[in-house]
Amino acid sequence: MDCGICTSKIILLFLSLVFWGAGVALAYVGAYIIMSFRNFESFIQDKQTLIPATIIIATSVVMIIFGLVGCCSTLRESKFGLGCFFLIIVIVFAAEVTALVFIFIYQGKSAQLNQDLEHSMNEVFAKYDGHSPEVVDRLQTELRCCGVSNYSSWNNTPWFKQNHTIPHSCCKNSSNCAGTPQPPNLLYPEGCKGKLEKFLQDVLTYAMLVILGFAIIKFFGMLSVCVITCRSGSRRSGYQPLYA
Repeated sequence: MDCGICTSKIILLFLSLVFWGAGVALAYVGAYIIMSFRNFESFIQDKQTLIPATIIIATSVVMIIFGLVGCCSTLRESKFGLGCFFLIIVIVFAAEVTALVFIFIYQGKSAQLNQDLEHSMNEVFAKYDGHSPEVVDRLQTELRCCGVSNYSSWNNTPWFKQNHTIPHSCCKNSSNCAGTPQPPNLLYPEGCKGKLEKFLQDVLTYAMLVILGFAIIKFFGMLSVCVITCRSGSRRSGYQPLYA
């Protein structure tokens, strides 16, 4: 067997396995992005941030299904099957590039998004009544933060003016914290705005790196299909139909 064809077939078989694994991994990444954003959706006005996650999940489903097609087509050297596999790789590659573009666009609008985020957070924190919106306590507990900018941000809220206390979710240790501004060393020192901005950026950066890595693998997969198609075209045996 031609060395180039043999190498390309090994790459494609590996790529087919990667398709299955990547499909599962991308589905997890997409679901992780959606769940991360939905946990704090009260603070996020721009719903376009979920577009990359939707593209990622749709792509993962296609990858899992057509990973099997690629494996069978490579082993049988089916010209039709490899052609379909090549087309799917191109479509998935294009979808991943599109998702990357949306992520870059979102990160490029960080100044405006941060301003919108601060406005949304001020509105939600102003509605806090000790129990709802529950997202306030969840945000401060999960991100270990207090207030929009810091714990002093609570001083301007209706809750503080009425109760003269800060929610216990601001406390580092609720057992010895009364929820008062003093002493401040018992409260989380950082504001939630900066923490949430960093959290969302980290989620998108993580997704971007995963997508970029799989896109590079698919690029080499497309080259491998081209090599098998071109090299095998000159062989006497030729390709066998997929259904043969």
